[in-house]
Order: sequence, then structure tokens, then C-alpha cells
Amino acid sequence: MMKKFIIIFFIFLLSTTVYAKNDSTLTIAYPVNAGPLNPHLYNPNQMYAQTMVYDSLVRYNPDDMEPALAEKWSISDDGLTYTFKLRNAAFSDGSVVTAEAVVMNFNAVMQNKARHSWISLVSMIESFSAKDEKTFILKLSKPYNLTLKELSVARPFRILAPNGFLDDKNTSKGIKAPIGSGPWKLKETRLGEYDIFERNEYYWGQKPKYKYVKVLVLPDANSRIIALETGKIDMLIGEGSFTIENFVRLSKNKNIAAYKSEPRVTNMIAINTAKNNTKDVNVRKAVMMAVNKDNIIKYILLNQEIKAEQIFNPMLEYCNAGIIPYEYNINKANEILENAGWKKKGLYREKDGIILSIDMHYIGIDPKQKAIAEILQADLMNVGIKLNLSAEESTIFYSLQSNGSFDMIFNKTWGPPFEPGTFAGSMRKPSHADYQAQSGLKEKEYIDNMIDKLIVSDNTTFIAEKYEEILNIFHNEAVYLPISYELDLALVRKDRVKNFQFGNMVTEFMLHTLEPYND
Repeated sequence: MMKKFIIIFFIFLLSTTVYAKNDSTLTIAYPVNAGPLNPHLYNPNQMYAQTMVYDSLVRYNPDDMEPALAEKWSISDDGLTYTFKLRNAAFSDGSVVTAEAVVMNFNAVMQNKARHSWISLVSMIESFSAKDEKTFILKLSKPYNLTLKELSVARPFRILAPNGFLDDKNTSKGIKAPIGSGPWKLKETRLGEYDIFERNEYYWGQKPKYKYVKVLVLPDANSRIIALETGKIDMLIGEGSFTIENFVRLSKNKNIAAYKSEPRVTNMIAINTAKNNTKDVNVRKAVMMAVNKDNIIKYILLNQEIKAEQIFNPMLEYCNAGIIPYEYNINKANEILENAGWKKKGLYREKDGIILSIDMHYIGIDPKQKAIAEILQADLMNVGIKLNLSAEESTIFYSLQSNGSFDMIFNKTWGPPFEPGTFAGSMRKPSHADYQAQSGLKEKEYIDNMIDKLIVSDNTTFIAEKYEEILNIFHNEAVYLPISYELDLALVRKDRVKNFQFGNMVTEFMLHTLEPYND
């Protein structure tokens, strides 16, 4: 293990010789390469890099949507027609951004409509066209109040230059080159070593101060932290880039600034209402009462996250559902199980000769999930529930989520601008853990029908009432064990970088606004 670490770090040191220690280059590290940077596809394309290279028509802002590639827009009175006026912008190859180019991108997205069905907008699009060189018209089959938000996200509605398309214009098969109109362009990539982004001199907005961003590929978390502490890289940001323990430790380092965002996403456990012993609502409620979340927040999350009691943060619009949290109460949990016929025999409970066991899956390389899972295992043993932990490779983990082969599994929401609307919409898709977890509820069809209606409604009273109803069903049926509201964290070298800020979305790293400290 130590040998592997030394080799990785040695490779890292060699790879920093060209662009590091240079005020023209911002150097960061990430666990994997940016990928082929297809704006219309998913993994291995990394979202932070897609937002660096490609523009969206509009930019998400929690207070009001902002112009991006579209300088302005209007919406017809019936909510069906969106007219976007494009700004005078160019792609990084110097070609002009036109409405025809936007049409080409929407064609490519709609050719692969089934792949993008998680985002409800694709099912609402009736037609699109270029009225003239700078006017793009989008027509919907029904009013959809999340349209602008869903156009702003990292994928799939980002705009690729016509010269970046393959001859058949079908991006589901790949792209010729990652040419966008964002602040950066991909200059060079070496698999397993680094990606280098260069400032896009054609960018329509304020150009980045740095000429280059070098993203070192350092899969090992310890290597990333050592690189930051020794000044070989300038900052770390992004999910899984460092542990909470290292964040707390380095926040005391005089050379490093530690930043925390407002709460972004909800960490939770999805409990399958259609499988095995978790079909029993009494078992699910006992789980809710047997887990000591305060201990998780204090000892695992080191008080850097906020205890959660419902799937969506109640601070979000429509999400203050008046939920009364389940209390941590071992005696009450035992009483519920006892009354439901689960009798203690030795360490664990049984009913009709079946041991009260639950299978729980987590991503094996995620230390936070592993630590939380082990606390849950100990807590549930206290009430006679045998929790079988299963560490999974990430691909297998996500396939278990999508096919419903789990009793309990880690899950999280997607942060702004997806919550609550887009995330709720995805609950209707069988490929999502939420659909699978809810599938045993007698109210499942009703829930899906209500989501169908509320995401296209402009009646705020109706929307608020339905969210309150749905969130209370989830809570009363104990479908989710919410753990924490997670914050974005960043570690930045004070002596190298200034003007740090978080993006409005989790995947928006705002590297184009950073400045060398000596500027």
C-alpha cells in the first residue's frame, strides 16, 4: 500500500513541472480525468468540467435566473413558448454562436430522449427552431415551471459548437471535439495523469485571470492533501476531494483558507418498502427511532453538517412540511417491534422463523458512508435488528439503486437547482433509487400522479399543499432515513489564490473568477 502511495506521489511530482508554480496556472487535483467532455452525456464526463467548457442558455441563480448564452428571453402568456435572444458570442474555435447551432444541440438531445428522461423538460418539448440567426424558439406541450432551471444545469442542454459534432450529428455516439463557448477550453489530457484547460480568448464574459487550469488526477485522497499542504496544488474542491477530518485539521493551517457553503444536499438512507423485512412499516419506523443521528453528526461528521429530519431541507421553497421528527428512543423502537411480532431470540429478533435482518449497501471506497454504516449496524443491533453491511464498487452500487436490489442503501439529493422539483420528478422513473424505495407504498401511484400535476402547475398554493402531503407520506411511512444536510467544502492556499466563491450549483466550481494572489 505504501509502495503504491509513493509511486503515485512520485508521478505527481513529475507531472507538476510544466504548469505549477506559475501565476498563469491554477493547479488543482481531482480523483479522475474530466472525460471526453461530451456536453450531452453523463459519466465519465465530469460535470465541473462540462460547466467550464460549455455554456447553457441561462444560468441558475436562487433569486432569479441570469442571462448566459441567451442575453434575454420571454415567455408567452400561455407558458408554452420561450423565445431566447442569443448574445454576440463565439465558440472557442472562433465560430459564431447561432440559433441554428442551438437547434443542432437540441436535436442531438432529443435523439437520445430516453437517456435523458430523468429531467422532465425533455418530455415537455414539442418543437424548437431558429427564427433568425440570434433567435431560438422553444415550444412546450404544456406549461412547465422548471424549464429555465433545467436548461441551466450541467447537462444535457449545454451547447456544443457545430464543428464539435461528428458527421451524423448524433452526440449519443460521441463528439469530434469538445468545443464550447464557456470560459475554458480543453487543451490537453493524459489519462490518469492530468487535464489542462486553457482560457477561451473568445469568451463573451469576463475572461479568467489565469491562462491555464491544470487538474492533476490523484485518485488517492492522502496524495491530494499532501499536495495541498506542500503547495504543489492551489486548492481542492468537489465531492470526495478530501475527508471531513482533513478539512477540520487544515482549517487550522495558517496557509490555507477553509470555506463552507450553505447546506446543499441531503444525505440519507433509502429504505425499500417492497423488499424483504423492510416491507414491514414497523421495521422501518423502528430503524428511524433506533439510530442516534446526534452521534453521527458529532463523531463522524465532526459537526460540519446539519442533522436532517426530512428528505428535502425545510428551508427550500415548498419544503417546510411541518414534520415532527422521529425521536431517538430505543425503548419505543423495541416496543414497536415487539408489538409487530418480532420477538427477541438472543441478539436478534425473529418472526415466523425468519431473523430480522436487513441488507445495507454502501460505496466501499467512501469512508464517510462506511463509518455511518458501521454506526447504524451497532445502533440497530441494540433493538435486535441484524444489519448486514455490503461494500460495493461504485458501478455495482448504482446498479443496485436503479434495479431496486436493496433493503437499505445510501442515497442523496442533487442540490440546487434540482430540489425539490426536478428531484421529485425523477422519483417517477423506475431507474431511480427513490422510485424503487417507494414502490411498495400503497400511495405510490397517487404520489406519482401528484408530482405529474405539481411540476406543471403555476398555482403556488396547490404546489405547497401537495409537497406537504407527499413529504408527510414519506415521513409517516418511514421511506427515508435522513442523516444530514451536507455543505460544499473547499480548501484554498491563501498565498496562491484569492477571490474564492462557491458556484450556485454544486458542480459549478467558478474557476474563472479566481485570481493569483499577487495580482
